[in-house]
Amino acid sequence: MLISETTEQAVSGPHFPEARPSPVEHFKLYFYAAVLHVVGEISTMLGSLEAACNQFPFLSGYYAQFAGLAPENSNWHEFADWWRESLFAWEQTSKEVLPLRAIRESAGLDHEAITLLVVAGLHEEDARFGSLFELLQGTAGQSRPTLGLIGAWWRDADGNNKGRALIRQLQDVGLVQIVNTDAPRSQWALQISAPIWDAIRGEKHNAPAPWLRYKAASELSLGEQLVISDEVRRLLVTIPSLLRSGQVQALIVRGPQHNGRRTLIGTLARELDSGVLEISGLNKIADERWQLAGSLATLLRALPVVVLELDAGETAEVPRINGYVGPICLVLGKQGGITGSGVERALTVSLEMPDLNARRQLWQAGLESASDDLEAISERFRLSSGNIHRAAALAHSYAALEGRTEVSLVDAQCATSALNRQTLDTLAARVNTTGNWNNLAAGAETLQELKDLENRCRNRERLPSLLNHNLSAQLNAGVRALFSGPSGSGKTLAARLLAASLRMDLYRLDLSSVVNKYIGETEKNLNQVFSRAEELDVILLIDEGDSLLTQRTGVQTSNDRYANLETNYLLQRLEAFEGILIVTSNASDRIDTAFQRRMDVVVNFRAPDAPERWRIWQLHLPPAYVLDPVLLEEVASRCVLNGGQIRNAVLHASLLALSDGGIINAEHLVAAVQREYRKSGGVCPLRSV
Repeated sequence: MLISETTEQAVSGPHFPEARPSPVEHFKLYFYAAVLHVVGEISTMLGSLEAACNQFPFLSGYYAQFAGLAPENSNWHEFADWWRESLFAWEQTSKEVLPLRAIRESAGLDHEAITLLVVAGLHEEDARFGSLFELLQGTAGQSRPTLGLIGAWWRDADGNNKGRALIRQLQDVGLVQIVNTDAPRSQWALQISAPIWDAIRGEKHNAPAPWLRYKAASELSLGEQLVISDEVRRLLVTIPSLLRSGQVQALIVRGPQHNGRRTLIGTLARELDSGVLEISGLNKIADERWQLAGSLATLLRALPVVVLELDAGETAEVPRINGYVGPICLVLGKQGGITGSGVERALTVSLEMPDLNARRQLWQAGLESASDDLEAISERFRLSSGNIHRAAALAHSYAALEGRTEVSLVDAQCATSALNRQTLDTLAARVNTTGNWNNLAAGAETLQELKDLENRCRNRERLPSLLNHNLSAQLNAGVRALFSGPSGSGKTLAARLLAASLRMDLYRLDLSSVVNKYIGETEKNLNQVFSRAEELDVILLIDEGDSLLTQRTGVQTSNDRYANLETNYLLQRLEAFEGILIVTSNASDRIDTAFQRRMDVVVNFRAPDAPERWRIWQLHLPPAYVLDPVLLEEVASRCVLNGGQIRNAVLHASLLALSDGGIINAEHLVAAVQREYRKSGGVCPLRSV
């Protein structure tokens, strides 16, 4: 409601007893204090109150409110002093958080500064003040008060400009901004951002700005609702008192995305009887929004939570926030660092990916009803806590599509795959995964290595518990495998079959979208892909990885130095990776030996021999074909083709058969094999049929 719409409701009593102690009423009292100041200054400029009301008739409505309250025989300055004292006395009756009082005390401002702040926003409540400012300033279209006008209206006892100092104070805490710094200074116009003005009025919005999110204390989670480790729960008991006393100036919460970092901070904020003001995109110290966020946190009685998504080697400087007194919280991933005066006394809490027991609790809470597959779902999907919550909600939808209320393992699989596509499709390409190890024609040794790899992946969380402390401390939940061998020997197919056996999604990393010529960008892109793969528990495939895992060279130029830095970063990131990674290579001798040492499993693929080639032909040929078994044996034994070439030959033979009855015969097969030899520049040992 506009203030001008309430002018018929008189503010009465020396201490405004009819005004209920609340943020809205407090704002109204300051609004009238600002109007009182404006009316007094205009009356002085024009010689009388009557002249002011004649030129600006709407002021007479506001005057009606003041006339009944003004002390007898008082002038405007005496009346303004009386209003200030009465306002302060009224404040003492309120136990609520009054935003304007809070920012006045937190930022060290006085009554005059707050009155000036509200004057700068009068036109936000009553557009007629905009016309008044425009006329008084003699600048068409300038409906905001300028430094020249404020300087004329705020003078000290000696007649000096006091307004400029007050404006500087308001600017320092982000309460006002200058909108036209290219104009002469006297014409600089003051603006109050919409989030600040709404908070001053006592309004609380969930999204004050695109980069801000607010939650009231009543909306935040209770400590007992959190699924966290015993160590973190113990910290939850002691951290609030440390924040209240000022012993801890900042709390840093690290961990994967969607893993309860914000929820944990929200619980602490509730313990402090505060809401949460989440701020994103503030990586630069020069960003003016730092100060805006500080004042807004004070006005909303909220704990400022700065979300910083930093990459390896990046550092964000956190300044001390003016306009706010209290702790701040920062949400970070595992990478990057912070510095600055705002984090001189900081405490760090790390939230790791939830273990099996925690996942069981999270799935049980998310599914809301019993599921026979709860144990299998909890063990199978190693997701972050937030992703479990999202996946559980989606799983209910998939079950409902089938007319069921109970969520099954298949429903959870569909839900997590949907999450993966939403997050990863812009970073990597999803690979279809079907089949089993019977679809791979490989040597017995290679096949056994692949089955051992599958077993390692299934038990990657259990394995450390079987080891002694020294060895288990060196392990994480990551599994890194190198598939080495000539082109067409089945490396990519093996990756697909591994994913199918584990019932996991497989994503191929597109190196062209990751590698960047600009220094540091490749590392950022890789970190983003690796982080998302960890949080969503997918298998990440790097095809032709020798181009990325190249050997380090002697430093001859600056390019060599940066290339080696990139390699060093990748070595460290691979070692810390907590997902399943498969790297394929046709030239493993070009891979840095340090990478090979960090691989948990190395599977060597070789070109198929005659029996394996026969098996590959059998796997690829369609059910309907007319071929002499002797011919097929001859093709398998005499034609030294790899798996990829055999696949291409079958595709071409099928294409030829389409125009000749649809059934592959000897002529089609021989023609397709000869074509593969021509492509590779070799001589086909088969004669034309």
